[in-house]
Amino acid sequence: MDFSTRPRAPHPDAALPVPATFTLTSNTAKDGDPLPQALTAAGGSNSPHLAWSGFPAETQSFMVTCFDPDAPTPAGFWHWMIVDLPASQTELPAGAGVSDLELDGPAFHLCNDAGEAGYFGAAPPAGDRAHRYVFSVYALDTDSLQVDDETSATRAFFTSLQHVLARASLTLEYAEPAS
Repeated sequence: MDFSTRPRAPHPDAALPVPATFTLTSNTAKDGDPLPQALTAAGGSNSPHLAWSGFPAETQSFMVTCFDPDAPTPAGFWHWMIVDLPASQTELPAGAGVSDLELDGPAFHLCNDAGEAGYFGAAPPAGDRAHRYVFSVYALDTDSLQVDDETSATRAFFTSLQHVLARASLTLEYAEPAS
């Protein structure tokens, strides 16, 4: 099937209310860079380093996500979601997406759309155009979203919308090399 001719989905932030923004950086890649091979499924599904600053003072927790709006599904593809990160945590080391044991305090991973609780690397269909992988950190006005590890990423994201104070994002692109 040729997925490359389908319309390009809008950026996921385009349809949401515009909250305040803050800064998200990474030692792994800069906004707009190609996604490094280590962050792909074939490369080991290693989550990137992320660091954030400049968020609102009233932030009580963070939610971290990675979403592919270009996946050939009606709803995109959630690659990663961490909820209930304490407001004191402003950085995730590379590889933190492997296990809840890598997270501080009450933070935990929700299942991604591959059915795993952790980061699942990029794996677009071979021959498809480059997909965008949107890594976002949301500053929330609550210390917990009151979800459990059985909650879907989509449901948790919906729940978070009433608590978002600000967001920071960086977008990386990746296409599977043609064989």
